[in-house]
Amino acid sequence: MNCMNKLQVVVGDVSIGMHGEGFSYVFSGVRGGMESLVLGGKEWIYRNPAPTFWRALTDNDRGNKFALKSGMWIGADCFIKCTQFAAEIDGKSVEVPLPPANNVYGGSVEAEHASFTYRYETVTVPHTQVTVSYEVFADGKIHVRVHYEGRAGLPELPVFGMRFIMPTCADRYRYEGLSGETYPDRMAGGVPGVYDVKGMPVTPYIVPQDCGVHMQTKWVEVYRSKTLDNSCKEEKESGIRFWAEDGKDIAFACLPYTAMELENATHQEELPPARRTVVTILGAVRGVGGIDSWGADVEAPYHISGEEDIIYGFWIGRAAE
Repeated sequence: MNCMNKLQVVVGDVSIGMHGEGFSYVFSGVRGGMESLVLGGKEWIYRNPAPTFWRALTDNDRGNKFALKSGMWIGADCFIKCTQFAAEIDGKSVEVPLPPANNVYGGSVEAEHASFTYRYETVTVPHTQVTVSYEVFADGKIHVRVHYEGRAGLPELPVFGMRFIMPTCADRYRYEGLSGETYPDRMAGGVPGVYDVKGMPVTPYIVPQDCGVHMQTKWVEVYRSKTLDNSCKEEKESGIRFWAEDGKDIAFACLPYTAMELENATHQEELPPARRTVVTILGAVRGVGGIDSWGADVEAPYHISGEEDIIYGFWIGRAAE
């Protein structure tokens, strides 16, 4: 096998990078996550991807006082501590790349695959752990596995997943799944198909709240033309693709705001100017209820227990152009 069919690995100070045809990635040993994801010459992350636990309250959440029971997950969504980092190249463990340990690596390290595992601790009481692993293959595909460890005494979760913040606004996104906005208890009207959505529409509720979730999704592609690279004179559209493991589905949202930006606005005009893309790939989503908006809880099958494990996975790669 020639080098074009292998990962080209660079073990630097505190980070491990790798590149191949049309991609390059960097995983940090001290920053607590992936810090660069370049596909097709475009950077796709603005901040380290991180576990997410909160959705902006819906009218029904407010009505049934969900925040008073589960509000500690806001803190977990904003602040999380990375307690452990492990890396392997072709199955062989690699020390956290700090000098002088990284001096054993030369300028040309090749590999079939590499894996990176981050273990996080939440700021909840009691705290719990989340493990996120990335396995990178020579063709540039990344397999992500996420494991939330349930713990007795933790309240119900609004959502659980991974949040990817991208440097500029998306032009559009395409996905295969159910039509329209769907939630676990609001899927009956969704029609399976492939859908192309212009921009990143935010449902114009009087009071901003969670919106834009798509259940039972096979894949989603996000396309951007703008970058933060001033040396890039041509705005050429390119895309990133997230897709489910074989035989499984994912849920996702693609919005110009984080959950906290939506949460902080009491009217639409208070939302900040749209400047980023926020993609959440979700392993669990709480229902929205709506039996009435004045106190009825979400029906029992659509709750997310904080005391039970949640494990899911998905893939990342370059979208077709």
